[in-house]
Amino acid sequence: MDVTTGLNTIWVILAAAMIIFMEGGFSLLEAGLVRTKNAVNVTMKIFVDLTFGALAFYAIGYALMFGADWLGLIGLQFNATSEGTTPNGLPLSAVVLFQIAFAMAVASIISGAVAERMKFPAYIVIVILVCGLLYPISGHWVWGGGWLQQLGMKDFAGSAAIHAMGGFAALALAMILGPRKNRFNKDGSANVFAPSNIPLASAGGFILWFGWFGFNAGSTLNALDANLSSIALNTFLAAAAGGASAILFSMARFKAADPSMAINGSLAGLVAITAGCAFVGPKSAILIGLIGGVLVILATGWIDKLKVDDPVGAVAVHGFNGVFGTLAVGLFDLSEGLLTTGNTDLLLIQLLGVGVVSVWGFGSAYLVGQLIKRTIGIRVTAAEEEQGLDIVAHGIPAYNELERFSDANPVPGFHVPVPEPSPKPVLQE
Repeated sequence: MDVTTGLNTIWVILAAAMIIFMEGGFSLLEAGLVRTKNAVNVTMKIFVDLTFGALAFYAIGYALMFGADWLGLIGLQFNATSEGTTPNGLPLSAVVLFQIAFAMAVASIISGAVAERMKFPAYIVIVILVCGLLYPISGHWVWGGGWLQQLGMKDFAGSAAIHAMGGFAALALAMILGPRKNRFNKDGSANVFAPSNIPLASAGGFILWFGWFGFNAGSTLNALDANLSSIALNTFLAAAAGGASAILFSMARFKAADPSMAINGSLAGLVAITAGCAFVGPKSAILIGLIGGVLVILATGWIDKLKVDDPVGAVAVHGFNGVFGTLAVGLFDLSEGLLTTGNTDLLLIQLLGVGVVSVWGFGSAYLVGQLIKRTIGIRVTAAEEEQGLDIVAHGIPAYNELERFSDANPVPGFHVPVPEPSPKPVLQE
């Protein structure tokens, strides 16, 4: 292995590790935005993404996504392996690891939208199917040599392939589940459930922001890529602009700087720049972020009007901004964008591509959700929802004072082992 290949390999592994670390961000973000009685459950669902999701993509999904193209629709590689090298000399194992990290992110987008009311076994099945089948199929269209890539669609790091796909799959499953108890009133108005821990959610947002540098800049798969620094700068500027516009817009609309909207505004900017981070200039990145931060607040209101319950705003952040970010490439791309060159061709391709991926994400997830609903069941009972899924599914609450573990006040269904006292040591004379 020469020095250049070695550097590229280290960069891809580091970027993959940063994306995997984003799962910690998802966990903290969701745990902070849901109610206290469901914080353990959302954390455990992220562990499902890291375990079942990763294994499903490695065993099945990678071959479907990057196997030999069949009619532009799917990859076929029944003996897929992580051995060997890519055409540019990278160890295939490094690329597989990087792609596993992407697949897990799709599942984690869904996790937040279905929080507080989905059966844990149902979520495991959904993650396996999303990572092993649904995401790889549309991912092949965009990145694996499929028909959208052949048309010339540009989606550098996944505004469409990951975020729109995951966001609209989340919308479908949230619709099937229905809203949490008392979330909406008979007159159509919405009740807001207070988040359990805003500082925790903020920490999750910071981790996601950090990990996004691996998400976007890592997609070069090349440590010496001439655009590496500009990709990183565009990523940061869009996130900053998204957070700033969300803060200002929430102050104007709600008369308060809403912290959850500030967090989601930054994430919206990140989602929106993901497709075009390698294709637009820094001023365009700022504008894309500014629009994304406003869009996430507007979309949250639209989703509430549809009486769709999304506890963390995943559909607004990932679905709506995934679509916008993909279209923004067609507007601001330095070589083919409508606003930079007057050319409409790329914008039309982007519109077709993100539309198809979004419809696939929604439709395929809706079908899976209905099948699960009619077989093993998808939603917990009203009594279980009232008690909270931490105790129902995992037998332990998220936050405890030490006295709650005493014999006088045990946690139902949970046993804390008490170690036997150590024998006194025998002193040798």
